[in-house]
Amino acid sequence: MTASSISTSTVRRIPAAQWQPLAAAHEQRADALSLAHRERSQRGEKHPVEDFLWTYYSVKPRELRRWHPGAGVFLEDADRGSWRHYTSTAAASIAPGSEASGSVVDLTEFFATRGATVDYVEQLLTATLERTPRYGCFGLHEWAMVYRMTPEQIRHAALPLRIGHEATDLVVEEHPIACTHFDAFRFFTPEAAPLNTVQPTRETQPELEQAGCLHAGMDVYKWAAKLGPIIPGELLLDAFELARDIRVVDMQASPYDVSSLGLAAIPIETPEGKREYTQLQRGFTERGNALRTRVLTAIRVARSWQELVSAD
Repeated sequence: MTASSISTSTVRRIPAAQWQPLAAAHEQRADALSLAHRERSQRGEKHPVEDFLWTYYSVKPRELRRWHPGAGVFLEDADRGSWRHYTSTAAASIAPGSEASGSVVDLTEFFATRGATVDYVEQLLTATLERTPRYGCFGLHEWAMVYRMTPEQIRHAALPLRIGHEATDLVVEEHPIACTHFDAFRFFTPEAAPLNTVQPTRETQPELEQAGCLHAGMDVYKWAAKLGPIIPGELLLDAFELARDIRVVDMQASPYDVSSLGLAAIPIETPEGKREYTQLQRGFTERGNALRTRVLTAIRVARSWQELVSAD
């Protein structure tokens, strides 16, 4: 996108006095969300629950704190020419007579390089919203990931299994396993994988993803992060908070004993635990679908602005 291709019909201007406080508030919120992780990193400490948000999802704290206004917004007096998918230009191309300069998301470049990702995320989230959520999995994916493993083999070796290895294996064997999420299923032990009622693959992910799945809810954060500057900052942080909240429940319902982390178990091997898990699952589904809708809206906004840019 060049300065000559930007016009008053394709962007809206936000003066520095308006957008800078928004950016500062976003940075403060992001810093608060990453503070514990950053402090642990400095001390060389691990956290079996929260580290997942910073390792499985590759967004760094410095990236999380970058505020984006979304597509079609010209930030006056902003110097973001070095930011990926941004371009800097003189405000005179936006409003004749203005002496200010600023930055705007380069939608032509963004769609040229990220168009396939946008298409995939749009397809996946749309299909997920249209599909009936399922609430019968009870978080057994985490149990299937340790099925028939020795204490030395399990991922979180520092945490004991809450009911022991033999009893954990028995829970897997006595419950139907119905994991629809490929990125959870691919970590099943070889002995557990054939017990799953479906066999997800990367190719079938758009056909199987459903909003009741906790991992699908966490992944809304991943998809929002992949779309970068067309996702408004508040939406990205809201998605991060959902992923954080789901991760806690994911581990509470897991076979691991998380009491040393100050977390109470959700004993999904009992009727009471199943009811608690399902109630939380329904709440996450509602929050996740609201975020999916907002991501799809951001995509539609970006596509609309790009059409205007192309028309100019």
